[in-house]
Amino acid sequence: MNTTYDFQDGNGPVPAHQHPNGGGWVADTASVEATAYVGPHARVSGNAWVYDNARVFDNARVYGNAQVSGNAWVYGYAWVSDNARVSDNARVSDNAQVFDNAQVSDNARVSGNAWVYDNARVYGNAQVFG
Repeated sequence: MNTTYDFQDGNGPVPAHQHPNGGGWVADTASVEATAYVGPHARVSGNAWVYDNARVFDNARVYGNAQVSGNAWVYGYAWVSDNARVSDNARVSDNAQVFDNAQVSDNARVSGNAWVYDNARVYGNAQVFG
């Protein structure tokens, strides 16, 4: 039986499954390792990758060709999309968005209504609040 899910991205229902570690929906085109966590209300779609011990939870979305890795967390209503990368111990939360070719790494925090985009790099112990 083929299971589908509508990620509300304009593509309609697509083949998908619930991740065994957390129960969140993952498009069959996305890659989420068993060691990663996708919470029950979180979504991973497109060609996105979530790996290592990364966590995507609450109502967060990871899509496009985005990658979340290491011990990074994406949570709240945050979105990581396009070719963005969130890695190491970085946190993206609240209503923050990381997109285009942006990178958030190390112990950096992006929160509130902040947007990090284009070729921006947020790293070290930087904090971006919007």
